[in-house]
Amino acid sequence: MNNITFQKDWQDIKTNDSWAIFKIMSEFVEGYDRMATIGPCVSVFGSARTKEDNPYYDLAVEVGDKLAKAGFGVITGGGPGIMEAGNKGAQQGGGKSVGLNINLPFEQNYNPYIDKEHNLDFKYFFVRKVIFVKYSQAFVILPGGFGTLDELFEAITLIQTKKINNRPVVLVGHEYWDGLVEWVKRVMLEKENNISPDDMRFMHVVGSADEAVKFIEDFYKTHELTPNF
Repeated sequence: MNNITFQKDWQDIKTNDSWAIFKIMSEFVEGYDRMATIGPCVSVFGSARTKEDNPYYDLAVEVGDKLAKAGFGVITGGGPGIMEAGNKGAQQGGGKSVGLNINLPFEQNYNPYIDKEHNLDFKYFFVRKVIFVKYSQAFVILPGGFGTLDELFEAITLIQTKKINNRPVVLVGHEYWDGLVEWVKRVMLEKENNISPDDMRFMHVVGSADEAVKFIEDFYKTHELTPNF
């Protein structure tokens, strides 16, 4: 590639980047407008690959149902698996069922249990993450993969650094999560001193839907339901 061609290509990249800003802004504007009056919600995270015959699918349905009956809407990533189960439970419990879909080359098709008026589509992961966080009063984490871990630690980091108000972060499933929490305590805290002892409170593990909802309800006996950011 000669210098003239390189300069032209680089100019094209900068021009495309500039126009991308408007696409990003449009996603934020639509997301904020659609979610502005949603009311108190809880984000439920988990794997898109979890099948209906998996016990964690039933657990996610129960979580969504009990959250709805406790007065919370349920926000998921809008896809199959745990996300579908959370939305299914929300509708079953008579609550708002929100799906924040993302365009992916695999896995992601929105599930049938999202309220039509609360079905949003995103191109950019970071915009979608902001909507998750901004409109959630708590985060319930069921078993999942890299995306679920990303969402978990994003929420914890924002709370730890006080970029958002303190919010309950509940991990559901001792068999799945206890090993991770033990590693964080043993290695990150005790061996390497990379976090503070107080940071361990951001990873609360429970074994049932009832415990998850109770933890959130108990938290809001002493905290106000308020918007994030």
